[in-house]
Amino acid sequence: MQANVKTLPDDERELVTFRVGEQDFCIDIIYVREIRSWTPATVLPHAPDYVLGVINLRGAIVPIVDLARRLGLPKTMLGDRHVIVIAVVADQTVGFLVDAVSDIIGVAPSAIQPTPDVTAQTTRMFIRGVIALEDRMLRLIDISAVLPPLVEQAAS
Repeated sequence: MQANVKTLPDDERELVTFRVGEQDFCIDIIYVREIRSWTPATVLPHAPDYVLGVINLRGAIVPIVDLARRLGLPKTMLGDRHVIVIAVVADQTVGFLVDAVSDIIGVAPSAIQPTPDVTAQTTRMFIRGVIALEDRMLRLIDISAVLPPLVEQAAS
């Protein structure tokens, strides 16, 4: 008996979509290690305002970032329904606090439009592109641009 497995066309990317505030974002699924329910973080003195603290993830100390604050949106008002997206780039692991994970979608690279030039430099630094779907707009986060300074700053 053969399993019914969905395969993507070679040129299609899988993206994890999630909400931060009233905004829809996504990242490449290859960076997502796991999705966890909200766990209170241990506060780090003198950490940037977007670093909520650290958690113990099976023996590894992982910084937790309020993705809303990191992207320049209002601070997240924590609740039991929030989730942490654990992402890994190279050897760096970080947890991003988001309101909710929506789904996993497949997108052709041609569907990803460039970030408009009218946006702030900070926006262009973190957002790789915009994807227009029927009922919403997704912003594709450049996780490599967001992640490296966070780990260095959280550890200092």
